[in-house]
Amino acid sequence: MTHDHTPDPVPTSPTSATAAGAAPDDERTTVLRERVARAFPALRADLEALVRIPSVSNGEFDQAHVEASAEHVAGLLRDAGLADVRVLRVTGGAGQVGRPAVVGHRPGPAGAPTVLLYAHHDVQPPGDDADWSSAPFEPTERDGRLYGRGAADDKAGIVAHVGALRALGDELGVGVVVFVEGEEEIGSPTFADFLHAHHEELAADVMVVADSSNWAVGTPGLTTSLRGLVDCEVEVAVVDHAIHSGMFGGPVLDAPTLLARLIATLHDENGDVAVAGLHRAPDPTVDYDEATLRADAGVLDGVRLAGTGPLTARMWTRPALSVIGFDAPRVASASNTITPRATAKLSLRIAPGSDPAQAAAALRAHLESHAPFGARVTVRDGEQGKPFQAPQDSAAMQAARWAFGQAWGTEPVDIGIGGSIPFIADLLELNPAAAILVTGVEDPDSRAHGADESVHLGELERVVLAEALLLERLARG
Repeated sequence: MTHDHTPDPVPTSPTSATAAGAAPDDERTTVLRERVARAFPALRADLEALVRIPSVSNGEFDQAHVEASAEHVAGLLRDAGLADVRVLRVTGGAGQVGRPAVVGHRPGPAGAPTVLLYAHHDVQPPGDDADWSSAPFEPTERDGRLYGRGAADDKAGIVAHVGALRALGDELGVGVVVFVEGEEEIGSPTFADFLHAHHEELAADVMVVADSSNWAVGTPGLTTSLRGLVDCEVEVAVVDHAIHSGMFGGPVLDAPTLLARLIATLHDENGDVAVAGLHRAPDPTVDYDEATLRADAGVLDGVRLAGTGPLTARMWTRPALSVIGFDAPRVASASNTITPRATAKLSLRIAPGSDPAQAAAALRAHLESHAPFGARVTVRDGEQGKPFQAPQDSAAMQAARWAFGQAWGTEPVDIGIGGSIPFIADLLELNPAAAILVTGVEDPDSRAHGADESVHLGELERVVLAEALLLERLARG
């Protein structure tokens, strides 16, 4: 179901969504708006061609499609005026060969800043075709939205970069590096190795990461914070082998029951995370309407939302803890035995300002200290990703506010994202003085990673215009 909406922000600063509307188009904005409008049918066709390439980077799928996608992106960048375009890969420290990334360069005038434009061309697996209203790799328009796997995440980001470069053409006043990754959807396993191998080629003064979301259809957003990520596996063991549930049941509880009791300690009676030592960042200045959030998330009638405080704080600036996997006997093959061990995979999103190692230690300490009935608890550490907090008053951020306000005709909202983009920390490590802007091609109804993923075509056109305006404003210094 499509529902265009604009949740009411809470005004606390001049940069909130209730600030005065954006100024009318100046002459240059009008020129670029008309150029983008003329170019957009071709850009849409380019997006459709990309969606038709099933570039799933998960190793269970045919990686020839990822290779084909990289070559197609390279062709788009050459067509957009970048003469120096290469498809590159590295071998990571563990010997893993990375997926193909595309890097293109176009030098700017003497003294002009260099801007790195990031997106990724790999996509998530489509899941069950039966869950889609149309074939996942056949782009289909319905009600102004283009449906297909990768249409929003993140092939629309590639098209945004290509469209902005085409709109500016020979008038581009900055140096540009375009970096289109090919393994973001599998956790960017060789990303840091790639950055170190090609650090000189990827150096920039400003980095634009087109892989986030806007506040709503009709209202742009600038992502100023991202939660970090810590995950682990926790195993509960109670006996050294399976035993008869009738002969020993009663004094001996099974491992799934004990694991369930351990998991239940992770949240308090309100649904807030109960792990001591986890950081909370300040509450955001905007909030969601509960009915809107329930509709966006597809929450079933009667299910209460968990936690306390503003909904945006619960999603963006406070920790969140989920069970994302559970290993125990399958119902279909269950026998009348007491299961000796069970394992869960936990995903902890950590607030901006948190240290992943400290958060992992806090989670481990909680799990080990809450072992139910003295069961043996084993914690195996997994992935860690740093959170991100952008300065809201940098020159680059001010340029982005102006550009997005011009493109939409309304001021952008400063938003957080509950998800994580850990490679941003790697980008900052490479260029610690660079300004990073995280911009959006999605909206709350895009359903990235899910069935019926889509991009709103009108919003994508505005993103292209906004990026062209941003590059022009950055060229002025």
